[in-house]
Amino acid sequence: VQLQASGGGSVQPGGSLRLSCEASERYSVGWFRQAPGKDREFVGFITWKGANKYYADSVRGRFTISRVSRDNPKNTVYLQMDSLKPEDTAVYYCAADPEADFYSTKYKFWGQGTKVTVSS
Repeated sequence: VQLQASGGGSVQPGGSLRLSCEASERYSVGWFRQAPGKDREFVGFITWKGANKYYADSVRGRFTISRVSRDNPKNTVYLQMDSLKPEDTAVYYCAADPEADFYSTKYKFWGQGTKVTVSS
């Protein structure tokens, strides 16, 4: 499975960004992030049908994960990030696996990461 993450950039606090993760196959997708000097952390996941989603406490209510319908061959998953804070600054990664999970080690396939900077 090949994953391509995109959409990162620089934004002011309170702003929004939408990240995209295009996958070659339709699997469950998790989003993770890694800030400089910190461990990679879980952001959220969406199951392969799109029926179930889960978010980390730090982003719940501000971030939304969605995915295109099953008849769309692009298998794109989105991470809509609103009300961004400086502490959201990180490299964001999408990962895919048949089963969704909170732990990064459970995901077999990874995208290359896209950088998000939140700063005034």
